Amino acid sequence: MQRALKADYEKRRERLRSEFRRTGQENLLVTCPFNVTYLTGFTGEDSYLFIDRSTEFLLSDARYSQQIGEECPQLELLLRPSNMSIVDMAGKEAASRSIKRMWVESLTTTVAQWERMRELHPQGELLTSRGLIEHLRERKDPSELAAIQRAIDYAQRAFLATRSLLSPEQTEKQISGDLETNIRRLGATGSAFKTIVGVGPRSALPHGRPSDVKLGTSGFVLIDWGAKEDLYLSDLTRVVVTGKVSPKLEKIYRVVLSAQLAAIDAIRPGVLMSQVDAAARRVIDEAGFGKKFTHGLGHSFGLQIHESVRLSRGQDRPLETDMVVTVEPGIYLPGFGGVRIEDDVLVTKEGHHVLSNLPKTWEECRNF
Repeated sequence: MQRALKADYEKRRERLRSEFRRTGQENLLVTCPFNVTYLTGFTGEDSYLFIDRSTEFLLSDARYSQQIGEECPQLELLLRPSNMSIVDMAGKEAASRSIKRMWVESLTTTVAQWERMRELHPQGELLTSRGLIEHLRERKDPSELAAIQRAIDYAQRAFLATRSLLSPEQTEKQISGDLETNIRRLGATGSAFKTIVGVGPRSALPHGRPSDVKLGTSGFVLIDWGAKEDLYLSDLTRVVVTGKVSPKLEKIYRVVLSAQLAAIDAIRPGVLMSQVDAAARRVIDEAGFGKKFTHGLGHSFGLQIHESVRLSRGQDRPLETDMVVTVEPGIYLPGFGGVRIEDDVLVTKEGHHVLSNLPKTWEECRNF
């Protein structure tokens, strides 16, 4: 398992300042907690970061003073009193510093918060900023890649441990619980998201939640899970055949696997995200299941399980090196079940590198 690498938060903030110079933006009030973490290393909540072309300071409260001192001691820290909201503090600080124009992250600022800051700083102008840091987060640095790989490794080891003890009497809820327990037992922080477990017909629900249905009621199960390690996540899906083999299931599985391999083969820098989606969709269309592939092919992830890169129709942006994406085609037949196979893939200078390596051939997915 890869060792933890220290993130260079100062370098990340300088990259943001380079974006300021490129776009003409003068500053940014960062209100998204994931973006605050990305730029500072602070892992708490209820904190904003203000950054301009030469200064930066963190707005927080006394609950986090020691934590901030440990996690990002280089930052100027302003603590709000207990009777003042962080929005009030941001507005008053902008006014006291005579900030003429302040850009604010619009995706994580409510209208009420916006109006309150404008009320507290009537001499200044508030401007919206959207997706600037999310764009920087698309390309992972070495510390992020190492953390993602560790999260993948924990997820895979937990899955193998859980799969080895599957029994017909287990319910979807019990399988989910066992898998999430194994993730923590092996040393990861926890699960990346709520585990999806679908037995037989319930596997046709792409985001179905675990129920009391027992594994023995059908011959296969779909499991979608991930681990969290050092703030970073992983995202994987496998189908496990646990009973009598269905020719229909085998046909669908082989189509989905062929579609996934075709998509992975298409991944390289400069290829449009929509083209990768199309590579998988073409295989499924030709097999006659095009209308049963009901979602995009994949997405980027890191600090969050769904980030800004989308492998789907209409996404005519090129892939870039150091992006990490899921590749997860699926076919879903209501009343029968569904198949989805998902791996995590890094875009490299040479093309791509599949970060996950769980077995996935038809023969390898049979458990009993």
